[in-house]
Amino acid sequence: MEWITAAIQGGFASLLAYLAAHVLLCLVPAFFIAGAMSALIPQQSIIRYLGPDAPRWVSYSAAAGAGSLLAVCSCTVQPLFAGIYKKGAGLGPAITFLFFAPAANILALSYTGVALGADFAIARITLALSFGIGIGMIMAALFRKDEAARVADARTFAAGEAIPGRTYAFLGALVALLIAGTLKVGWLQATVASVDLSWTSAAAVQAVLDRWVPADAATGAEGLSLQGAVLVFLLLAIAAVAWRGLGRVDSSFNRLTGVTLVLIVLTLVFAALGIRAGDGGLEIAITGRTLAVGLLCAALLPLARRFEAWEVQQWLWETWRFVKMIFPLLVVGVFLVGVVRVFIEPEWVRMVAGANTVTANLAGVVFGVFMYFPTLVEVPVAKMFLSLGMHPGPLIAYLMADPELSLQSILITAAIIGKRRAWTYVGLVALFATLAGLAFGAWTDGTPLPVLAALVLGLVGIIIGGLRLLERRQVAAT
Repeated sequence: MEWITAAIQGGFASLLAYLAAHVLLCLVPAFFIAGAMSALIPQQSIIRYLGPDAPRWVSYSAAAGAGSLLAVCSCTVQPLFAGIYKKGAGLGPAITFLFFAPAANILALSYTGVALGADFAIARITLALSFGIGIGMIMAALFRKDEAARVADARTFAAGEAIPGRTYAFLGALVALLIAGTLKVGWLQATVASVDLSWTSAAAVQAVLDRWVPADAATGAEGLSLQGAVLVFLLLAIAAVAWRGLGRVDSSFNRLTGVTLVLIVLTLVFAALGIRAGDGGLEIAITGRTLAVGLLCAALLPLARRFEAWEVQQWLWETWRFVKMIFPLLVVGVFLVGVVRVFIEPEWVRMVAGANTVTANLAGVVFGVFMYFPTLVEVPVAKMFLSLGMHPGPLIAYLMADPELSLQSILITAAIIGKRRAWTYVGLVALFATLAGLAFGAWTDGTPLPVLAALVLGLVGIIIGGLRLLERRQVAAT
């Protein structure tokens, strides 16, 4: 029974630490951004750029941009991929969208930056962007002849409605809120003012929390602070009122809608405070982050009033839809990560993927394919492996492969574009994920950046040269 108790305790400890440390200033703004992208940007203003008549730099950039807006996993993206592909999008841009949306959407990047560090987030978006476009271009070149016949009668992308300036301003404020809440720079972390609150039981309460949710750097367990415990209760309160306040807002605003939004704002500001429990009580610090989060939340109100009421309703409802779709799976996944972490020995991870080798990076790719996780759950899994001794290179290879491929998503992709194209795509993802891991691992091991950049640019040059040669031969054969 002891191992069952330890496993359950590990699961709840992982979940509580996750809710306290990674949800509010990271995922809450990102959910609102995803909802705004879905509700406020006209569909045709994005889709029209993916058509076969669009220039390459436009279509591939639009595919990556559209993919960055969607919080999807390898299976959830499939209906969207099928939709744009069947409507006449080129195979290359459609594949780029299929690759980039799970790998580098705004939720995944923001969560990666908070949980693993800015270097992993930057590497993830840079590698996903370059390799996603590269895989799309290779697929388009390999199947150029078949694509020419498919898109001959599929010129269905209209000019579409332009994105209004008010939408840009509103999204900019939401993105600024996300950055202000997560970016680790001096002026955001600097203390502007501090208050000492006398509470003789503060240290004792913190000691109880440390026993219930112990921190362990060796296994990546973060522990739970007194502020974190309050934030967990505030999240439960938000969930209690949001179920009706946001869940029914598509039909009309109600009293709980305002209560939900006010509670979210107050919780975000509280999360941005610096609170430390000591023997004498609580030290509460107002930081640059606190002021930035508060001012940006206040700025959202006049920006939201520039929209029609039904547009705001759709924004809030789409945000709630993303929360319902993703958050329960994320909670279950984080709990299971905490359970699994109890039984994994660090020596096992170091033996398989403790060095930046081809075998270790392939192991990261294979694990990502066969161990399917819902969207964003790959991040706490990656954090666990990093704390257990996995090399950063194989870790990036895993982060590149896990959101892209699963056994079920491979079967769905084959049904949409055919088995030959689907398995070609799978092979290219495995290859480029391994190369991404080797490149990032070499950089973390001390390889000079100019040398690494020269090697990557050389590889890109070979790919581009090969694609041009292949296209010329196909044109000549035609």
